[in-house]
Amino acid sequence: MGGSLWLEWKIALRFLLDNYLQTLLILVGITVGCAVIVFITALVTGLQSNVIARTLGTQAHIRMLPPDEVNRVLPAPPGMLALDLENPRPQRLRSVSNWQDVRDVLDREPRIVAVSPVVSGPAMGRRGVARVSVVLLGIEPERYLRVVPVADDLIAGRFEVGAGHAVVGKELAEDLGLDLGDKLRLDAGEGREAIVDITGIFELGVRELDSRHVYLDLKQAQTLLDLPGAVTVIDTKVDDIFAAEDIAVRLARLTGLKAESWMATNGELLNALRSQTMTTQMIRIFVGLSVAFGIASVLAVSVVQRTREIGILRAMGSPRGQILRVFLIQGGLLGLLGSGVGSALAWVLVQLFNRFGARLFEILVEPGLILGSVAVATLTGVLAAAVPARRAARYDPAVAIRYV
Repeated sequence: MGGSLWLEWKIALRFLLDNYLQTLLILVGITVGCAVIVFITALVTGLQSNVIARTLGTQAHIRMLPPDEVNRVLPAPPGMLALDLENPRPQRLRSVSNWQDVRDVLDREPRIVAVSPVVSGPAMGRRGVARVSVVLLGIEPERYLRVVPVADDLIAGRFEVGAGHAVVGKELAEDLGLDLGDKLRLDAGEGREAIVDITGIFELGVRELDSRHVYLDLKQAQTLLDLPGAVTVIDTKVDDIFAAEDIAVRLARLTGLKAESWMATNGELLNALRSQTMTTQMIRIFVGLSVAFGIASVLAVSVVQRTREIGILRAMGSPRGQILRVFLIQGGLLGLLGSGVGSALAWVLVQLFNRFGARLFEILVEPGLILGSVAVATLTGVLAAAVPARRAARYDPAVAIRYV
């Protein structure tokens, strides 16, 4: 069996090398196709990772909020029709009921990797004659930084919010002329004021956040917002960002709170990511089909060209299965060699992009992408060779030998 298989490999290589120009052309086609697939896939994956990191790096994956307040309208008495004119009820600043219990429940959820209670609300930031509307965020740093890693985006100072300290955004610091060590007066209304020292300045790249957010210790923010011991939202981070909506639906049923996922609040971003993924899949499918048809057409021509040789092999006792395997090996070899060279070419293109491109983000080529592309291309080559191989295996020896 081993000698027979070696003979099939030898015959397959001889057929490929005899018409080296034809073989070279199809290898170039496979190489280019595989390079396009690997490079485009790595490029789109890198782009999506960059967009997700920049967007979701500044917000929680799921936010647990108090249920919206709604008007309660009594039903009409039996036999009567009531026409009600109802205006939406304004939503006031409210706390999450029993938030410690909810936090503990979320901590035990296997799909949630981080949980952070937060109290937030509006205030005025003042320094001298300058006044700016701000959003106070009272947090527990060790929990919050696992959900939103603001400390990674510090451009000055350190992330310290306890004992009368605060961390502000770059835009807010510029608007109020703040620097490290300066004092900021926070006025939450009704006489609730505090003076804090600036210990850090961050830049998230989102103007709304950089110009308004002020991070404080949880207890100090609760005092300023007149919500002692309460929180207004519980931020969470999940293990799979694209499963956030399904997880949010489950958490809403589990806790009775309003669960708001990033997928619901960033609809345009989600559509863009899905469109990119769909476009990449379409490119891969059409390029793969082109490669398959190229291999099939070349081997179909090879069958016609090798009719006499096939007839001689059949007359010498070669079984149909052996002839079949000769052409399947050719298809697999073409796919394997072309995809291997194409993957190497794609890796070189990625390195050139990372080194000499716009450098907006970095592309990483995962080993699994290359191995998967080579495996799929090899399998595609074998499948594309199936029809020509079956045709060659069905040749009658006497008829094939007389073929001119």
